[in-house]
Amino acid sequence: MHSFWLSETCWILRLEEAADTEQRLRQIETAIQQEFSEEIVETVSTTQSIGVYIKPCISTKKLEELPELWRQLANRKVVEQEVVRNVIQIPVVYGGEEGPDLEIVAEHAGLTPQEVIELHTSVIYPVRMIGFAPGFPYLSGLPEAIHAPRKTTPRSSIPAGSVGIAGGQTGVYSISTPGGWQIIGRTTTELFLPDQQPPSLAQAGDAIQFVAVERGEEDA
Repeated sequence: MHSFWLSETCWILRLEEAADTEQRLRQIETAIQQEFSEEIVETVSTTQSIGVYIKPCISTKKLEELPELWRQLANRKVVEQEVVRNVIQIPVVYGGEEGPDLEIVAEHAGLTPQEVIELHTSVIYPVRMIGFAPGFPYLSGLPEAIHAPRKTTPRSSIPAGSVGIAGGQTGVYSISTPGGWQIIGRTTTELFLPDQQPPSLAQAGDAIQFVAVERGEEDA
């Protein structure tokens, strides 16, 4: 475990990658939110770290005390309990114009496109973090058989809703942006919701399940 000040108002706690890292992060983040609500503005988590944003009105003395209190909290024993997730189902049209790299992923894996789809939809993926673009969920648990490398030359523009694979990760492009992931499908579900609070459909700690649908059935 490593911690440091990123700025005058942001403290970072970083954990080593382990089997229980996600569970520990969720527990530490929840505890900080509950026990220090008067001192913090918000927390932001990634796959291995938590950023704690502190209110500017906090006294210098309190500011010096907080990191040690948070380190003590982080060292508490992880409670063994089933992680209860909010599971978001996302309909996806795979292949064709919506998934131009499905054949590439299938060839790389030595599978048929249908087998890739079946594997990709067989998992409920934990949302490890939101990043890269507003509302973009990084998902873990992609079946090893369909791991695929990023494209050698990234595309200059990938449509919002595109579902991609990069290495051992899968995710959904929440806005139109350049990118190098292998695009295997697309959804009409909006992940970036700028007029809502929070402005992201999925949050770290949620889960996503992809559902294969035919073109025209996305909103059914």
